Amino acid sequence: MNVVRRSAAALAAIAVIGAAAPAVAASPSPSPSAALPAGLYGTADPQYDGVWRQSLALLAQHEVGVTPAAKAVDWLAGQQCADGSFAPFRADPTAACDAKVMADTNSTAAAVQALAALGGHGAATGEAVTWLKSVQNKDGGWGYSAAGPSDANSTAVVIGALAAAGEKPTQVSKGGKSPYDALLTFALPCDGKDAGAFAFQPDKKGKLAANADATAAAVVGAVGKGLTGSPEMPAGAAASCKAAGTPGQAAQNGAAYLTRALAGNHHLTTALPGAKPQPDYGNTADAVLALATVGQGHEAAGAVRWLEANAGPWARQAGPAAYAELILAAKAYGADVHDFGGQDLVRLLDATGPKPAATAVPSATPASGKASDQQDDAGSNSGFGAWWIVGVFLVAGIGFGFLLSARNKR
Repeated sequence: MNVVRRSAAALAAIAVIGAAAPAVAASPSPSPSAALPAGLYGTADPQYDGVWRQSLALLAQHEVGVTPAAKAVDWLAGQQCADGSFAPFRADPTAACDAKVMADTNSTAAAVQALAALGGHGAATGEAVTWLKSVQNKDGGWGYSAAGPSDANSTAVVIGALAAAGEKPTQVSKGGKSPYDALLTFALPCDGKDAGAFAFQPDKKGKLAANADATAAAVVGAVGKGLTGSPEMPAGAAASCKAAGTPGQAAQNGAAYLTRALAGNHHLTTALPGAKPQPDYGNTADAVLALATVGQGHEAAGAVRWLEANAGPWARQAGPAAYAELILAAKAYGADVHDFGGQDLVRLLDATGPKPAATAVPSATPASGKASDQQDDAGSNSGFGAWWIVGVFLVAGIGFGFLLSARNKR
């Protein structure tokens, strides 16, 4: 959520962009001499996204009644540093974390959400939350790195972690500012073509530019939810942009922006500098989850149909976090995760990691209306995408995806 965020902007250490791209831009495969851990999901090099993709995979499995293999859960728990933080990947978890281990808020927050959902890891999640609180910025938010300026994606994913661990985000403050205060600073006003959107963070001149991924992440975070979102009953009226005096109104404003962004061809796009915009599968999934979370899921019908028709090749190439992101979006919307465009997303995700300890029996119908029952003219696009892994020298911010996933994309 977003994600498969999950997901979900370009991070200080990594950015994962769910956009069409040549195969050479996909996550690199591990070198022959570097054996992947037995409990890890996916076969791509985990250097930049190991904890993130593992957390999304475990969350998605939990959401659909799958009990992950013990070694998959143990691998994630074993990645934690002594101070409670998580880095994207530690090749040798028995070695103490030092200055060379780049712990970050996104990996830490995603791991908290996964471990809290699975249960039995109260001490680990408590230590992680303590670390997150220790690196909170004075504006109430968080950046990707401990010392980085706050951004909407990172702040949103940490809100999800706090809520998952039983904390009240409104009471986690720094300098008198809560995470929600920080999120509101990234909200655009209700005028212009980008009314209601959220920015990733202000530019050097303090100006805000609409960012669809940041918007999807912030919508979910503003209502206190995490990477799995939370499907709500349909709202009584379409989302509209009004002065955002509260996080809840800011979330509705963001939903109105996402609705407009999806109205044309039913998917979001992204582009690297100088490149032609391409379909952004991860951000589209995040937008579906965000709309469903604030009671506007009916506005995502076309996007769900588009994902069903087009996201398969992207997910096959991108791996476990992509399947997880699609599962979380489909479940939030009410589509059938076992028959999503003819694909069993759960089976496909399970196949990317160790055999689950137990699987749920697929129900005959989804919890609510299937996307295929919605009348829509979603188009088809045969291009497929890949996640672009950006090195540690990048300085702007994940996002769900909400953040590396599908979330942490710019």
